[in-house]
Amino acid sequence: MAEQITEKGYDSSDDGSGTSPEIFERPTGLKGLYSHPTTQVAMLGFVCFMCPGLFNALSGIGGGGQVDLTTGANANVALYSTFSVMAFFAGSVNNKIGARLTLQLGSLGYALYTASDALNIHPGAKAFVIAAGAILGICAGLLWTAQGSLMLAYPTEGEKARYIAIFWAIFNLGGVLGSAIAFGTNIHTTASHFQNGTYIGFLVLSLIGTLIPMFMVDPKNMIRTDGTKLPIVRNPSWKVEILGLYVALKTDPMIILLFPMFLASNWFYTWQFNEFNGALFNIRTRALNSMLYWSSQIVGSLIMAVVLDMKNVRRRIRAFTGWGIVFSMVFIVHGWGYTYQKEYTRASIDLIAPEDKMDFSDKGFVGRVWLYIFFGVLDAMWQTSVYWMMGAMSNDPSKLAHFTGFYKSIQSAGAAGSWRADAILTPYMNMFASTWALSAAGLLFALPMIYLRVKDHTVLEDETL
Repeated sequence: MAEQITEKGYDSSDDGSGTSPEIFERPTGLKGLYSHPTTQVAMLGFVCFMCPGLFNALSGIGGGGQVDLTTGANANVALYSTFSVMAFFAGSVNNKIGARLTLQLGSLGYALYTASDALNIHPGAKAFVIAAGAILGICAGLLWTAQGSLMLAYPTEGEKARYIAIFWAIFNLGGVLGSAIAFGTNIHTTASHFQNGTYIGFLVLSLIGTLIPMFMVDPKNMIRTDGTKLPIVRNPSWKVEILGLYVALKTDPMIILLFPMFLASNWFYTWQFNEFNGALFNIRTRALNSMLYWSSQIVGSLIMAVVLDMKNVRRRIRAFTGWGIVFSMVFIVHGWGYTYQKEYTRASIDLIAPEDKMDFSDKGFVGRVWLYIFFGVLDAMWQTSVYWMMGAMSNDPSKLAHFTGFYKSIQSAGAAGSWRADAILTPYMNMFASTWALSAAGLLFALPMIYLRVKDHTVLEDETL
């Protein structure tokens, strides 16, 4: 008999259709373990561990560990500009060619970008770094859309936050490992850039990550823990898939209320990575801070998993509780950050030689590193909440591919704007203020969406476009 779970992937209550989802028997033994949704989401996590996770380790250190932070910022502008455009259409690509192939094509760009990031090896390669950023943007749009559609479609309604947390924990271990490698290989230097071996290690791991999608189960063969299968992606024409973007917005316009939250979700990285970590600390301390930042993400995602998947609590209550926690964290952490930001400017930082920046052995480090840790916790809470809100709107991987495409597109547009503002040397305080304001505004816009759209169960009419 199929494993029975009380809360199913689809609401089996009478919704006017007169039908309930068909229940299938899950395979047992090693095949059952391998094809279990948890295993597949874990494999998805390891793809992102090896690729965007290691990319995050470089970004979190500030400027990709490069001497020239401006080149790193311009590469990010190119990256997120193409990412924004590609992600908008990536849901259509995902539904047309399949999530596994979309995921694998997307992973390839990270290895190229890691190779280009060795700017300190070839100082004249600035144009290559920026071009690699643009190519990575196209690939990242594919990878993150496929990732989002699978991560949100595989669990049942009562498991979604848990699966998001599993993915987020494994993914962020990539940032932890990458930062640990950077810290270990640079622990005896206070210079302003990485040793060459750091980039080589990152490149090898990224190449391994590109192979994992080949071994994942085809989504059409997946059976959830409650015995339901994913809705069949009909592999329609490109015209129909592009039209699906419009239909997704028209039939579920409440997603628009999440757009400000999408916009803010990568905007805050610029201040955190370049204008706090990159500005204040020497290279080995930046690597240590980055390791702690990505480690704290695991804690943040697990906290939200507990809150958003609480048993015997209505989903609407969980949604409002999660919103309140994230809203409180935004003001606590940014209020704390303001006490440090008012102490320095771009001009004052420019007067400090790279080797004279703050080290982890210096007085004043402890308070600043704890702030960075709490920013990591907040980031994980934010991203987990956004994914969970989208997952509360549908269980259909085709529809979720469009939703996550919107998410990554708008998120990347915000990131492109933020990194461009950094590249043109916008004052640190202005960047910090915009980060705080956008975070608060994003949550305020999301509140009516939660009230009007999040139901205690997702009914079948919400499943298809």
